[in-house]
Amino acid sequence: MGKEAIKPRKPREMKSRTQPSQQGTFLLPDLRSQLDRRQGLYRLAHQIDWSRFEMEFGALYSEEGRPALPIRRMVGLLLLKHLQNLSDERVVEFWSLSPYAQYFCGEEQMQWGSPCEPSELTHFRNRIGPGGAEKIFSASIAVHGQKALEGEVVVDTTTQEKNITFPTDTKLAAKIVKTGVKLAKRNNIALRQSYARTLPKLLLAQRGRRSKNGVARARKASRKLKTIAWKVVRQLDRSLPQESSDRRWLCLAARVLSQKRKDTNKIYSLHEPHVYCLSKGKEHKKYEFGAKASVLVGKNGGVILGAYSLPENDYDGHSLGEALSQLRRLCGYSPRVAIADRGYRGRTHWEDTTLITPGVPKKNDSPYQIRKARARFRRRAAIEPRIGHLKSDFRLGRNFLKGQQGDSINLLLAATAANLSLWMRRRLSALIQILSRLSLYAPTIHTPTPQWAF
Repeated sequence: MGKEAIKPRKPREMKSRTQPSQQGTFLLPDLRSQLDRRQGLYRLAHQIDWSRFEMEFGALYSEEGRPALPIRRMVGLLLLKHLQNLSDERVVEFWSLSPYAQYFCGEEQMQWGSPCEPSELTHFRNRIGPGGAEKIFSASIAVHGQKALEGEVVVDTTTQEKNITFPTDTKLAAKIVKTGVKLAKRNNIALRQSYARTLPKLLLAQRGRRSKNGVARARKASRKLKTIAWKVVRQLDRSLPQESSDRRWLCLAARVLSQKRKDTNKIYSLHEPHVYCLSKGKEHKKYEFGAKASVLVGKNGGVILGAYSLPENDYDGHSLGEALSQLRRLCGYSPRVAIADRGYRGRTHWEDTTLITPGVPKKNDSPYQIRKARARFRRRAAIEPRIGHLKSDFRLGRNFLKGQQGDSINLLLAATAANLSLWMRRRLSALIQILSRLSLYAPTIHTPTPQWAF
């Protein structure tokens, strides 16, 4: 993810001809003169270098054809989606209702109607890919300036859960039967049976799996359901032509039905086959199904400097090299020290970066060195609430984007929204401090007491 530059795909849309007008009109006052300039989105609209996105993503469009939507509007909608924790449909509606959102996306006057179709956001994400999402993420780091580029960083991994149900053999077998019947109808293949009445009865028998008298009935129904799934797969295998694109799904279904309980690289979802299982050991959730994500945060500033989605369930220590290479690619420097938990034990040096994990102090360490090490590792724990806010506030808790590309894009945009939200909070607190100082040192005006006052 992100190693290569943005790959120019075959353009289907022309570059946008619409340029923001700088001249106002008495019929429609401009938003700049109506909005509150202390508001976060208003200030953030002037802080981001929007021309950078025009140069980076302009090569993905053609010089002829249907005019495309403005690039700033599409990038702004993606940022608003994660800043406000909204879906594609809701962020389009939010843009129509909020003048601050319209000004953030480059509009000069208040607009009525929808900025685009919700599906346009999906097409734009596929157009820019993970490389384009990295460009947007690097812009969120540049907003904080040189203070964000710290010499010591904190690193940790978390799970980005996919939008799938808890997988069981019965669920997967039932889905194979339903999807196989649909494929047969689409290819005009006559199956021996559609199982329209048998399938609900077998699924209903699974409800008694935890009761004393229903265990045997549920196991028998589960075995029969798997047998029916094999029948559908074999009939489609005999009838589908060899050049059909649906044969890829048949191979996937056969792999699901033949996998055992203790097999490695198991498939837990038919529409997301790359999802892997992560055993977290949590009391409320022992297993999570999705992709592992590595997050790098500045030790003191709290700015997210790296967000790397692991394609495989690798050991945490093995993922640090890719995470540091992404940081060098985006920020242009290598941190001196990376602080991590004991899950990163093993290798201690990654080129110019030294990895530090908690351990027993050495006998020759001075009290000052022991106190400094403890302070470092206490500061390392600050990354945990940062990851928690990524999940609860910026759409990292459940990923609705498809494929490994969707994993990378969702993680990068969530980290981008977290950095922008941090910038807005800091500017607001700085503004409050300035106003409080002005009110503290403002000269007091003596007002005479009226003679009629008691």
